[in-house]
Amino acid sequence: MLKFKSLQRKLFVLLLAPVGLFLAGAGLYGYFFIQDSLLQEWQEVAVLRMERAAHQIDMRIHVPVQWMEALAKADSAATRDWILEQLRQQGGGSKVELTWPEGPEGYLPLAGISPITYKYEPGRDSFVLQGDLLDGAGKIVGRLDVTVAYDYLMKDILTTGWMQTQMACLVSQEGYFLAHSAPAMKTRHCLGETQDPLELAMLQAMKERPFDTIVGRGYTPDEVVGFYRLHAAPWAIMLHVQGSRIMAPILRFRLYYLGGGILCLAVILLLIRLGAAPLISSVRLISRRAAQVAHGEYGEPLPVTSRDEVGQLTRSFNEMVAGLQERDFITNTFGRYVDPEIARELLSRPEAARMGGQKREVVILFSDIRGFTPLAETLSPEATIHLVNRHFSRMIDIIQKRRGIIVDFLGDAILAFFDPLDGPLAPKVELAVRCALEMQAAVAAENASEPQAPPLEIGIGLHAGEVVVGNIGSQSRAKYGIIGAAVNLTHRIQGVAHGGEVAVSEEVFRHGGEGWPLARSFQTHLKGIKDLTTLYVLKIPTA
Repeated sequence: MLKFKSLQRKLFVLLLAPVGLFLAGAGLYGYFFIQDSLLQEWQEVAVLRMERAAHQIDMRIHVPVQWMEALAKADSAATRDWILEQLRQQGGGSKVELTWPEGPEGYLPLAGISPITYKYEPGRDSFVLQGDLLDGAGKIVGRLDVTVAYDYLMKDILTTGWMQTQMACLVSQEGYFLAHSAPAMKTRHCLGETQDPLELAMLQAMKERPFDTIVGRGYTPDEVVGFYRLHAAPWAIMLHVQGSRIMAPILRFRLYYLGGGILCLAVILLLIRLGAAPLISSVRLISRRAAQVAHGEYGEPLPVTSRDEVGQLTRSFNEMVAGLQERDFITNTFGRYVDPEIARELLSRPEAARMGGQKREVVILFSDIRGFTPLAETLSPEATIHLVNRHFSRMIDIIQKRRGIIVDFLGDAILAFFDPLDGPLAPKVELAVRCALEMQAAVAAENASEPQAPPLEIGIGLHAGEVVVGNIGSQSRAKYGIIGAAVNLTHRIQGVAHGGEVAVSEEVFRHGGEGWPLARSFQTHLKGIKDLTTLYVLKIPTA
């Protein structure tokens, strides 16, 4: 093991090495992180640009469609001839055919045109817009065919589409290539015909989503493709780009980072030499105080003499010590199983920090595992403890989520209560009922998820009554909890609940029981109570 005569030398060796490793690790992480961010941002921009390109193609298709619809509304042969001439002069109208199967068009008044259909075949350089002309009775009296070249649709797509785009294609919904911007694609007919995983993924995505971008394999992908469906035709605009073009900025970043890392190490060497003396003094002071804290002597906060990292360390140390003091006080007063937020709310009340307590009405929850003693006799001590700890862990999370205060664990039983403080009791009753139902549901889910473990069943009792709430014990050992006849009564209610049941008293039922689903209600004699006690068993919701 290396030994150093001074902290300064130790800092030179042991600080530079970790810093060097840290810079290398941070560089790698930053490279991959920025690469992901750059790719994601680029994909978002790509979708917007593809949308613009798709909109441009839609508009070019929509122009001849509008003229075809206008022709069907023409009121004279002269008007129809003029519209036909306009169609022929459109950039994509290489051919216009108007046929009349049953006679001259001049004697056939038109009432409209059928929905425009698209006739296209793979390998051709154009497609046909076709519509049937209808008379007033809806009968087909003619047909209008307009042939549009794909080159007209794809004109200027690369300049208005995807930045850095390598190639653009027009693809049918079946995956057939209709038009290309690159000569290399002239021999291709269909997406996925080469079993390229990227093309297969693109073909699947086109069936499921209106637009998307697909990234090729590798952390620096060889190729990235994207598509956007057209609205005017059953096609999609698909664009390709090389991954190296997208990642060019991050590739340059590597060189800059290497130079910056070397400069950073040189600066660190200088700072160690200039700042070692005050740093060593501050570290020694914090070290001595840390040793005192380890023995439970918190003392006064350390003075903060600077605003640099040492000052921040000192402030953090003071905050840590204050947190330890607060944690110790909360632990000593409330135990480990009270949510810190609830503990701080209780500590804001003057009576919470002093011995004794006050009477008030709370909701009490008592839970117990059914048949645990014979079950434990069949298990090893380790398996028994593991089973109980796993069960308690889930129950604690549920009780804390519903703002319950756990008083104690009595063997395999849990005693908790819900304190309204100065507020009404009804909301706490509702929380306690939800908590009990969730506990039963969690036990059922636990049994289903681990069929190899022994199944557990718990009985839960709920009661609302007046108890003494506060610090119970002595000055040297006290605990925040509850005592009173209502606690004993809750324990007895729990005792008559079957496994998997939540039994509530009339006092709880009065605060909203009309809206709760009930499994049954019954009357029973409870120990210490002369008259019959009415209890209600809640129906446990199924998943």
